[in-house]
Amino acid sequence: MMAINLRKGEKINIGLTKISVGLGWDPNEGTGQDFDLDASAFMVDGARMIPAEEYFVFYGNDKSPDGALFHTGDDPTGGNSATGDDEIVKVDLSLVDERIQEILFVVTIHEAQARRQNFGQVRSSYIRIVDDTNGDEVAKYELDEDFSIETAIEFGRLYKRNGSWKFEASGRGYKEDLAFFLAKYYTGEIIK
Repeated sequence: MMAINLRKGEKINIGLTKISVGLGWDPNEGTGQDFDLDASAFMVDGARMIPAEEYFVFYGNDKSPDGALFHTGDDPTGGNSATGDDEIVKVDLSLVDERIQEILFVVTIHEAQARRQNFGQVRSSYIRIVDDTNGDEVAKYELDEDFSIETAIEFGRLYKRNGSWKFEASGRGYKEDLAFFLAKYYTGEIIK
């Protein structure tokens, strides 16, 4: 089966339960500072809010409370690492809490302001869906536009429609940091 190459805004049916969401990028050399890009997943309900802080999955909270998401961390080991994914979120859609209607995958540049970095200095960014039962790539979205000032991008999202999960290649850029997304999707106190 050939993987589907998605364009921005395109949507596909997932039709699988156990998947890996792989995210990749190549920072340009010669910017003077190391790049630290972080992938996060926001599990949001029908009101587009995180029902509890633990449904924000990132390197500091690698598992969602329902067991559906697992962030493998900054240095993924295992079968996918040879193909160049920088960060991987393992997803079991059969375990997702019934309140959750959407899972947003966002990549932010750590300390972008201080280091004067943005996605214009990053190339070959992509998000891909891998079938965990056989390791096959199901779909890939390569972000081809030039995000010259953006410091955060929603690469893609999984969302539920009529009981089945779909994936959208979103490619929405923001001149913001991680705190912006937490403020947008979460009303409680964030424990740092």
